[in-house]
Amino acid sequence: MENIFGFVFTGFLGMFALPVALGLTRFFGIFTIVKECESHVYTLFGKVIGTLDRPGLQFPIAQFGAGALLVPFFGRRHVVSTALRQHYLRGQMVNSEEGTPMGVGIWYEMEVNDPVDYLFKNANPEGSLQANVASSTISTLSNLEMDKMLEDRHSLSRNVRQTVSPLSEKWGYRLGSVYIRKVYFTDQQMVQNITDKVVKRLVQVTSAMKQDGENRVGLIRSETAKKVSSKMAEAHAMRPAVVGSVLNEIAHDSTDILDTVLEVMEVDKLLQSNASVEIIPTSANIMINMQAGGQGAAIGDHTITADPASDA
Repeated sequence: MENIFGFVFTGFLGMFALPVALGLTRFFGIFTIVKECESHVYTLFGKVIGTLDRPGLQFPIAQFGAGALLVPFFGRRHVVSTALRQHYLRGQMVNSEEGTPMGVGIWYEMEVNDPVDYLFKNANPEGSLQANVASSTISTLSNLEMDKMLEDRHSLSRNVRQTVSPLSEKWGYRLGSVYIRKVYFTDQQMVQNITDKVVKRLVQVTSAMKQDGENRVGLIRSETAKKVSSKMAEAHAMRPAVVGSVLNEIAHDSTDILDTVLEVMEVDKLLQSNASVEIIPTSANIMINMQAGGQGAAIGDHTITADPASDA
């Protein structure tokens, strides 16, 4: 029975007494835990006695001596985040050299590099940084040409960073990247006018490109037709010479074959002419009215001349 009571008492002590003891030791500053991207600044009687910025379990009494035990009563422990922070300022108003009102959006990064200066040299360091970035952006971009303002944003961003960085380092933080992300017109009527001009210019350029393309196509077609007609003329001119040469060779070999070829060619031309042809057998008994003077009688599209010596 006593063993059970001792076990329960030990369990109760481990569950409740140990966390209470750890909480009291931490409250009195015996140890502390520093997280990543974090710094602890200790002040005693209004003076800074030291800073802990190495992550992990730390013992302030080992770093600052016995005075660390008085911090919970007569001092304070400040926790400062040293992580990288990003901010975006919208709608910063500037005027171009032509007097056009423009809106600017600027993005920048910052991180704390000196927690003591960050805490005690400026009551609102982030607000001061934001104001400095905004004022530097306005002073850098004002009275610039509109083309330069719209196109040279990289170099202008570097100019803004170089202007703000010396001031930010005095207040315990370091300015990181600065980039002018957006430059836009604030006058809607001007935006509409520019849009109309761009649309008209695009239509004009498109029409010019289309007309130029049609002209080029027409030129190519005419040149191609010229070359084709020239080649066809050469081919037609060569055909009689080739045919005549072949006929000469045939005539040299056999006149009968030449006569047959000529008759075939004549029949082929006659068929291609689509002329009406009436064939009269030689044994047909046809009465032909003879007119005076030996004129022939017309049959169809052809004229048949009667032979006076022949029988009717």
